[in-house]
Amino acid sequence: MSGKQISRRAVLRGAGATIALPFLEVTNLARGATHSQTATAPVRLVTLFHPNGVYPQNWDPIGEGSDYQLSRILQPLAPVKQHVSVISNLGTGAKGHVGATSAFLTGTPLHKKAAGRINTPHMGTSLDQFVAEKIAGTTSVPSLEVGTEPPRSGGENGLAISFANTVSWRSDSTKVDPEIEPQAVFDRLFGVSKKSRQQLEDDASVLDYVLEDARALHKRGTAADRRKLDEFLTSVREVEARIARNLNPSSLEADWKPLVEPELFRPEAGIPPTRDEHIRQMLDLITLALQTDTTRVATFMMAHGFSRQNFTFLEGVKGDHHSISHHKEDPELTEPYTIVSQWYVSQLVQLVERMATVQEGNGRTLLDNSMILYGSALKNGNGHTTHNLPILLAGGGAGQLNPGRRIVLPDETPLANLHLTLAGKMGVEAERFNTSTGTITNL
Repeated sequence: MSGKQISRRAVLRGAGATIALPFLEVTNLARGATHSQTATAPVRLVTLFHPNGVYPQNWDPIGEGSDYQLSRILQPLAPVKQHVSVISNLGTGAKGHVGATSAFLTGTPLHKKAAGRINTPHMGTSLDQFVAEKIAGTTSVPSLEVGTEPPRSGGENGLAISFANTVSWRSDSTKVDPEIEPQAVFDRLFGVSKKSRQQLEDDASVLDYVLEDARALHKRGTAADRRKLDEFLTSVREVEARIARNLNPSSLEADWKPLVEPELFRPEAGIPPTRDEHIRQMLDLITLALQTDTTRVATFMMAHGFSRQNFTFLEGVKGDHHSISHHKEDPELTEPYTIVSQWYVSQLVQLVERMATVQEGNGRTLLDNSMILYGSALKNGNGHTTHNLPILLAGGGAGQLNPGRRIVLPDETPLANLHLTLAGKMGVEAERFNTSTGTITNL
């Protein structure tokens, strides 16, 4: 790798694969910077969606500001409380699972465009796609949309349930379905096309094909660069290995050799057998995508908006999520409903903790330079309520956010006001976003 080939977003190339790198000192030096100068990392936007709402009595915290008390559902936030804010009184006015899900990133309820035209969506572009379009060209992947469940069939209020498969909309009539196979996401991030995949040996790691570039950059980098490069490539290796082991347990040796001699097998296509592992792989892939500046916008549908996912793997839970969300105030249902909601919050905690370990210079981490919007499109699944939604906002937004608080907004503040505010912090100038009435100043 020559000096001319090193750029602010350096990549490792090999036969059939391309791996973008995190920010390194050597990439700045190639542009004339000094060792004391570091690249300015960009701001990233991540959305985590979970379905079916929460039990309000166990979600709503007590107090405001930094001294608020975590509710039972929010207890998993305890170790990362300083990185997360609870935002109260945001709403959409949407109805039903389908309309609410579609409104999560648009702020506009999904409805039929004209009488008699069934299943014709109309509401507006979603936040993630709006931002991705405005900053197009800055990354190789404009936006990343991932999920865990395929579309469902059926209808609700004259709208296809399949519309609740996504929160991402490029336009009124163009939804973006999430990719649910980790291998497909991995290949997209690392430039492995269908054609190039055929060129790779079945038992090879993507890293096998970029080692020559990696060794050259390793020699040229500073001590901090070498440490960061080793940590990054190890992360890539671990993600790839987990995908392979999960789908084909016999394909990997029990002990891995050092990074300089990786021996991994390319994963087979498929869905991980456990929900924990599926979500963990997707969260790690999102982290890698942001860390390498392969994308700055990522959206994760942790489940379908009308999900009937069975959660009996959690102690104290029987039945599917949708059924227990219609609890009718029965303690035998509100209890497992609460347990499932805690589990979803713990997935956010996992991402926050992982992103907090990624150093990006100037004393900031990937989490410091990101904004993570977490929540559900319903407040109480029992009545399909869409006011005072369960919304969390994590990360520092490159110094633009002041996390660690409970922020109580005026009643019925449009969720689109938060969308417009976050778009602005991503560098997108706009006076309005769908149903917004203004921005939120106290974030």
